[in-house]
Amino acid sequence: MTPQEFDAFYAASFSRLTGQLYALTGNWSEAQDVVQEAFIRAWDRRRTFDLDNAPEAWIRTTARRLAHSRWRRLARGLQLAGRHHRQEPPAVEPPTEEHLVLVAALRDLPEAQRGALVLHHMCDLSVEQVARETGASVSAVKSRLARGRTALAAVLADRAPTSEEGNLCV
Repeated sequence: MTPQEFDAFYAASFSRLTGQLYALTGNWSEAQDVVQEAFIRAWDRRRTFDLDNAPEAWIRTTARRLAHSRWRRLARGLQLAGRHHRQEPPAVEPPTEEHLVLVAALRDLPEAQRGALVLHHMCDLSVEQVARETGASVSAVKSRLARGRTALAAVLADRAPTSEEGNLCV
């Protein structure tokens, strides 16, 4: 991939990847940081990237691994500091209200289900691609998707506005 192709790839995919990582991490700033770091790492490998060979998947996987590494370092630092609880990240305004509702609902799901749902539905990956990116079997991904959809529907139903809150619900 030439520098010009890489620049075009960056411009076309940075925003989408940041939105996807935001859904996984629940923190807009963190999502921007890990996606940017993944692109920095990709720059050194751009000559081996092929636009037909899903370079976006490489960026997303690298960014997801960076986020997980940061979470582990944070947890270890808190443990070493004698703090036995995790602090919630500061609330960050999302790009849209719908995105915020979805991310908040996704946060209530187990990580494996959340990851499968985001990769399959928001990143438009097939079940087989999700399995490759997460290292899980195809049957495990299918199970996570089914359970995750059910759990997500329940969480979103609990958060739906009622007629007492001023919205018309029939």
